[in-house]
Amino acid sequence: MATAAATTAIALLTTAGALTAPAKATAATSAPAAACGEGSYQAEAVLNGNTWTARRGSTTVYTGTDLRSAVQAAVNSLTAGRTTKERVVVRGSGTMSAGSRISLPSYTTLDVCGTINVTGSGSGDQAPIYSRGTRDVEVQHLNVTGTPLYGVFMRNVQNVILGQIDMRLSRGLGIRIDNRGDTSQWTRNVRIDNVYVSGASSHAVETYGVDGITIGTVTARNVGESGLLLNQTINATVTKVDAENAGTGTGYAAFRMANRNGRVGSGYPTNIRVGEVIARGGGRGVFCVSESGGATIDRVTISNTGNNSVLIENCYNVNLAAQSGSVTGGGEIRLAARSEFPNNRDITIQNLTVTNSAIRESPCGENTSFPNNRLINSSQSIC
Repeated sequence: MATAAATTAIALLTTAGALTAPAKATAATSAPAAACGEGSYQAEAVLNGNTWTARRGSTTVYTGTDLRSAVQAAVNSLTAGRTTKERVVVRGSGTMSAGSRISLPSYTTLDVCGTINVTGSGSGDQAPIYSRGTRDVEVQHLNVTGTPLYGVFMRNVQNVILGQIDMRLSRGLGIRIDNRGDTSQWTRNVRIDNVYVSGASSHAVETYGVDGITIGTVTARNVGESGLLLNQTINATVTKVDAENAGTGTGYAAFRMANRNGRVGSGYPTNIRVGEVIARGGGRGVFCVSESGGATIDRVTISNTGNNSVLIENCYNVNLAAQSGSVTGGGEIRLAARSEFPNNRDITIQNLTVTNSAIRESPCGENTSFPNNRLINSSQSIC
């Protein structure tokens, strides 16, 4: 991905007719990521007063008052049939309906320097940022408020990058990336750098049917369901999930794996790697269910969850707190099983300081272990 991104950046800088934003007076000696709107681009949508203008070079492709129409016109003005990314920069904030979408075709980079406020209601898979059956799509910056069905919706895609994403919502699901249009094909090669979601009525980030995803940080605040939910996803690396009040009053979790997540072929080699999960309040802290596994979570800090701090149910090859962790208050750490799936197998719960809680295994799993846990005012019932 890094090589592809670098190649794209070079291509953008050398593309004939590419536009360049004005340089700042003082350049930073080293910046981890470009500020929104900096660098070369092929088209832009700019708000001046109440009027949006979309341009490709010297050609104006839209003038009017509608954010969505302006951005879509700028996107549609990019080179037809292109095989390298071209970039659209949006400068300004505006409103669009929850029943509409900005659709990104293949080889498109979008940088939104402003806020998209979503109003009203809609149905289906509408989202301010939408892409389906595409490849090489990138969203560098995005701020969304309001009531979307989804903030970002991507289906059956390849080579996707989501950079700095901020969603302060009052409804909906933050980011959904899946393969549910054609489940015979995985969605592949996804990168999410940093996403903040508050107020969603569903999950902050959800995947289904993804092979190969790298996630930096997911920060979830007061979302109705999970902070990060991985369904039937393999080869995933996550640096951090930081959730506060995710799934309050529900069985959802700060970090949830479900629907054979981590299952490669018929086995569960370690392929889901999570650096850190932080869960404060909410429903559960970590939840693995429905024949998922192949997961190592290095560090956990879980406190005062309303439901189980940790629930491992019909999962295989899960290593919780491989490095360190703490569970304070809230519900117990529970290993459980439903009769319709094979029992837990190869589960390790270790290196935890458990305070005012409990560890309980029922029924007994196969090859479960609980080494190096320190219990403070907490009970343990294991096999």
